[in-house]
Amino acid sequence: MIKKRISMIVEYFVLILSSAIALFPIFWTFTSATNKSIDVLAGRVLPGAKLFENLHNLLKAANVGQAMLNSSKYSILTTLGSVLICSIAGYAFEVYYTRAKNMLFNVLLLSMMIPFAATMIPLYTLFGKLDLLNTTLGFALPSLSTALLIFLFRQCAQSFPKSIIESARIDGASEIRIFFEFFMPINRHTFAAGITVAFMNNWNNYLWPLIIMQTPTSRTMPQLIANLTSGYVTDYGMLMLAVSISILPTLVVFLILQKNFIEGITGAVR
Repeated sequence: MIKKRISMIVEYFVLILSSAIALFPIFWTFTSATNKSIDVLAGRVLPGAKLFENLHNLLKAANVGQAMLNSSKYSILTTLGSVLICSIAGYAFEVYYTRAKNMLFNVLLLSMMIPFAATMIPLYTLFGKLDLLNTTLGFALPSLSTALLIFLFRQCAQSFPKSIIESARIDGASEIRIFFEFFMPINRHTFAAGITVAFMNNWNNYLWPLIIMQTPTSRTMPQLIANLTSGYVTDYGMLMLAVSISILPTLVVFLILQKNFIEGITGAVR
């Protein structure tokens, strides 16, 4: 009994310590947003009284509202499109039989090893010829289909009962109806996980928006934050406030979908 209690105490201590280490950078970012630049550089951890001064300087230095609106619009549209397309692809890879599907899927997984920098110039050239620069479609297209999400949904489809599909087909249900009325509701946890991953990736995307969105009014939050560090003198209090504002949407999405995210990931890789 004593050994069990000691084991439990050690376990909780390790979990609390790990959580504190993981959460400290976020805590320090939020507290730094309330301090002066010199205090941030000095490593001050406690909250200060310069929040409104930093906010005033930030609103004066950059169009935060426009950047938040752009990031929200691009991220939401791209996330919804990528989850829909990748879920259909992952479902089709598992449900429909073709001799070449495993080979094609392996090629798809190998594409994850190719860094984006290797395809950046060809993509820019192609999108320039298609007149898609500075457009929402140009921003979204490279992220609409990702190997990671397709893999996630294929793993999910592997555990989906095939008897449901066969029964629905016997009853005369179309393939589209089977997908939207049976597969999606039953696997809502995996869809929540896919939405979380896709939204975070799209919101934090910096390199492609920097290339494709070339006007000041189309800047996203990562671009705005990068511009705040491009001067001769950086106001770190103002910079940390901008980072804190940028963190909030992804933090809210994760907290809302946290339970579904965990169940979706564990269920897909089971």
